[in-house]
Amino acid sequence: MKIRTRFAPSPTGFMHVGNLRTALYEYLTARHANGTFVLRIEDTDQERYVEGAIDVIYDTLKLAGISHDEGPDIGGDFGPYVQSERLSIYKPYAEKLIEEGKAYRCFCSKERLAKVREDAIANGQDSIGYDRHCRDLSQVEIEKNLNYGIPYVIRQKLPLSGETTYHDCVYGDITIPNEDLDDQILLKVDGFPTYNFANVIDDHTMGITHIVRGCEYLSSTPKYNALYEAFGWDIPTYIHLPLIMGKSIDEEGKEVVSKLSKRHGSTGFFDLVNEGYLPQAIINYIALLGWAPSDNKEILTMEELINDFNIESISKSPSVFDYDKLLWMNGEYIKAMSSDEFLSYAKVYYDKFAISSCKYDLLEELLKPRITKFTEIEEKLEFLAKYEEFELSLFEHKKSKSTLETSKQMINEFLPILESIDESNWNRDYLGSKFVDFATEKEIKNALIMWPIRIAAAGVAVTPGGCSEVLVLLGREESLRRINLAKSRLEI
Repeated sequence: MKIRTRFAPSPTGFMHVGNLRTALYEYLTARHANGTFVLRIEDTDQERYVEGAIDVIYDTLKLAGISHDEGPDIGGDFGPYVQSERLSIYKPYAEKLIEEGKAYRCFCSKERLAKVREDAIANGQDSIGYDRHCRDLSQVEIEKNLNYGIPYVIRQKLPLSGETTYHDCVYGDITIPNEDLDDQILLKVDGFPTYNFANVIDDHTMGITHIVRGCEYLSSTPKYNALYEAFGWDIPTYIHLPLIMGKSIDEEGKEVVSKLSKRHGSTGFFDLVNEGYLPQAIINYIALLGWAPSDNKEILTMEELINDFNIESISKSPSVFDYDKLLWMNGEYIKAMSSDEFLSYAKVYYDKFAISSCKYDLLEELLKPRITKFTEIEEKLEFLAKYEEFELSLFEHKKSKSTLETSKQMINEFLPILESIDESNWNRDYLGSKFVDFATEKEIKNALIMWPIRIAAAGVAVTPGGCSEVLVLLGREESLRRINLAKSRLEI
């Protein structure tokens, strides 16, 4: 049997990392077995539809490197792949169940259903579901209601007693008491199918063999299976995924772990990308939220994920989304980049500072090991465009034994040397040799001269690279201008 999986998102907004993990695991399950990965858009809930959300789905999957074999945009043998374009197929299936006594028309009004719920709450009932008022209406009553044009939904008849057991690849055998199952609605008053009903019809008619979804569906899966059994169809293989949790601090300062939400930080794929996380790092990290390769390797390409992924290694324990771990992983991806790839991400920040291409290699050398996100580049290079009056205490540095007095002396003595260096020799090696020669001649440590010159030129304590690199990045003219300004301030 060829494996067929599907990702069936609803176009209701941004792509949450939980949804993206589901898509990734569906994709890996199919690709690992040389199967087929299908994209289906489930848009029957028109009230929650968000304009542009379908484009977000396409853009997310493309940027994440998750390619589908069939879908609304590329077609396939089982289309259409948008539920709202498949509406004509659902009603006949529902009516077939009515004919076979496996479903019924429910004429209950919203007001009556609200009253049933209100009374159940008042009586302290734990499980509040439909009271099955219309389940056993006589044919005469049904015809009467139809003649009066009373709106109705179609509900499935579910067993009233006993238990339902099914097998899940992650959680094993799951048993649910049938009394906990509500007579679910199949078709709504407007003729639209419910999510559960359309889901089963679509999965069967599209030949889906493996269904990957969150563990929140464990208790409702018997409802899906009841539909498969009512039609006499094979039940697919289920793979329910553990929850993704997030860490936060409560009012008492204690760490609290709860289901991942926006209060923990960005949870949308594009939100994370906009914060500077690389798509490939996000996917790599999400892949490890509930699964791990046999060798526990952490940095994995998509090809390696496809080769190593297996359903048996999915954990049933909840995973905690650790932003620090994602940040580390992002940094590792940056370190491993080729020069061309690094520049493709970094250039947009270089351009903000009008940096000449002749300095790109130096910047890559300085920045690649020092950043964990490309968005950090702007902050690290801010000193190139911004030079304000800084605290003179920056010249004081215990480790290099620099003080205001030594800084004043070093700048006064070394500035003429810098001014004598022409543009053609204004490079890291030549400048570095001048610092070393000066320190050797004066019998001082290199830091005693390099610290004050770097502070004078940059105006900040932390820079990417040392003194010579800062001077090169600033250029001869700007470096000398700034050092002279600092010299004037020290002499006051």
